[in-house]
Amino acid sequence: MLDNLTRRLSGIFMGLKRKGRLTEDDVNEMLREVRVALLEADVNFTVAKGIIAQVKERSIGEDLYGSLNADQTIIKIVRDILIEVLGTDPIRFNFGPQPPAVILLCGLQGSGKTTTCAKLARWLVGQGKKPMLVACDIQRPAAITQLQVLGEQIDVPVFARTDGAKPEQLAKEALERAKHLMLDVVIVDTAGRLSIDSELMDELKRVHQTVRPVECFLVLDSTTGQEAVHVAEAFHKQVHLSGVIFSKLDGDTRGGAVLSVRQATGVPVRFIGVGEQVEMLDLFDPQRMAGRILGFGDILGIIEKAELAFDKDDSAGLEKKVRDGNLDFHDMLSQFKMMRKMGPIKNVMKMIPGIGAQIPEEALNEINDQKVNRIEAIILSMTNKERSNPDIINGSRRKRLAAGSGTSVEEVNGLIKQLYEMRRGMKQMSKLQERMKNKKLGKGKKRK
Repeated sequence: MLDNLTRRLSGIFMGLKRKGRLTEDDVNEMLREVRVALLEADVNFTVAKGIIAQVKERSIGEDLYGSLNADQTIIKIVRDILIEVLGTDPIRFNFGPQPPAVILLCGLQGSGKTTTCAKLARWLVGQGKKPMLVACDIQRPAAITQLQVLGEQIDVPVFARTDGAKPEQLAKEALERAKHLMLDVVIVDTAGRLSIDSELMDELKRVHQTVRPVECFLVLDSTTGQEAVHVAEAFHKQVHLSGVIFSKLDGDTRGGAVLSVRQATGVPVRFIGVGEQVEMLDLFDPQRMAGRILGFGDILGIIEKAELAFDKDDSAGLEKKVRDGNLDFHDMLSQFKMMRKMGPIKNVMKMIPGIGAQIPEEALNEINDQKVNRIEAIILSMTNKERSNPDIINGSRRKRLAAGSGTSVEEVNGLIKQLYEMRRGMKQMSKLQERMKNKKLGKGKKRK
């Protein structure tokens, strides 16, 4: 997500730091490079031009030239402007005056709209709501099936008909059904087209007028680049959009449309899809996004993902084992499962300040889930006794584990060695903490 832009901007600002005191020519050269970086990231030309003009205007008002902290001042100016462009503060979800609140999702075919419906339902369940999904995309029978499968996966009811009923009639019946079941939210999946046409917009307007949604979200494929702005403008003219959800931001997309849409259309970004799994939908936060673009990471995002992934009771039990240095392969396996809930390891690494900009892309690509899959395969090939007592895994058992997991004996040896090293390191850390604690207690007694 915007990785190339993050790397380019980080490189530009590092160049400023090396210069020390800045001249007016230094700042003008920096602005030219930032402009090129924004355009290469598919930021809308007008938006990129506006960002540069604002940076230049504010830089003139600051005592930059000859200052030792000029680079820090410029980074702050760029960060503040990015936040303004992205929307300053997150927008609260509108659940309307009384349930069920109707959420209408629209967009072009292939934007990830149907999957996003399920992701949004999953997010709402996490907020304590009881949603229903409605399959109003009657143009694609596969979309109805897909929504039913996803609904079953997240344990959310799906209202669908395949008897040729009009989308607006389907939506009306679904709303009545949701009231009967005392559900909180109705999420309506509408039809898409390969391009914007009058038939698509007429159908969308009829559904919109029938259910009167409190939130109307446009799902945009982040790989569409600058075209995303034109799509957003076209939909916003027909139905008043309350927000945009960007899908596929976990890939190699340049993602500049995220910076462009709100500034160009006035429609705020509300959510971003950061993976294929149904839990991979994040509430959009302009300040945190600006920080990530500038290479500052997103520690709050990591904490939130960890809180959702880690069970408190399991964490407490693990903490005791860590202190005692008694970790086994059962613990390692459970940690991998919890880490997976946080999303792809590579994406989590990018949220750590400095990592996304400083580690080469090739090195980040090597940090993938396939290596974790191989480790899991070895652990799953073990018996319960072997997982609890790694000491019993002798040469013949190691050969069996390698054959059973499709790995090599060297990989099995490496994994067992890794566990022993983790145990040893944790014991040493516990002893060090105990000594530090005793020293503090000793000093306290002397003062008395």
